[in-house]
Parts: sequence; C-alpha cells; structure tokens
Amino acid sequence: MKSRSESLIRLKKFQVDEKRRQVAQIEMMVNDFVRMAGELDQQIEIEQTKTGISDVAHFAYSTFAKAALARRDNLIASANDMREKLETAQDALAEAIEDLKKVELLDQREHQREAVEQLKVEQAEYDEIGRLRFRSQ
Repeated sequence: MKSRSESLIRLKKFQVDEKRRQVAQIEMMVNDFVRMAGELDQQIEIEQTKTGISDVAHFAYSTFAKAALARRDNLIASANDMREKLETAQDALAEAIEDLKKVELLDQREHQREAVEQLKVEQAEYDEIGRLRFRSQ
C-alpha cells in the first residue's frame, strides 16, 4: 500500500508542479504583451511628435504609427485573452493543490492507522510476556 500511495503523491506533486509552470508561463506572456504594447505606445508617441499629426483620421497620419497602433491593439487583445487563460490555469492549480493535500492527508491517516496497529501488536506481545512471567512464578 505504501508504494501505491507514495506513487500517487509523487504523481499529484508532479501535476501541481506542472500547473505552477503553466501559470508562470502564462503570467510571463501577459507581462511580455503588456510591455511590448507599452513600447509601441512610446514609439507611436515619438512618431506623432515627429510628424506633428496625432489625429489618426488625418490623411497624412503616419503609416508606421497606424501599423503600430494596430499591432498594439492586437497585443492588448492577446494579453486580455491570456488573462482569461491565466484565471483558468490558476483554478486548475488550486484544484491540483487541493487534490495533493487530500492524498497526503489520506496517506497520513493510513500511516497513523498502521502505527496504531503496530502499537496494538506490541502491546499484545508485552501482555503475553507478562502472562508467561506471572505463570512461571
């Protein structure tokens, strides 16, 4: 039974670690998207300052700035999508941690039961030794 419960605990720990890696990876992606969108904002602002035109609808608005705006908007949309995936991954991580705790608690209870049984066996042996000594006197 021990090897089975230990294997199950190892599996659950692996699953928790994997979920943590997924959460960290998604968080990193969200942060990268936000950082890149911020850099594009700076580039757009520089381009608008350079050309003197900040109205996107203006006929002479910079093509580079228009492309950067579109890319920034895509990055922001991607970051929002990834935030939703992050919530899902965090929920899965919480569930995996809960499962691990349950398995560890069951294993702990099993070990306690085994210890109690061992104590009962030892006590029965001591009782038998005591009975034998009492009879021999």
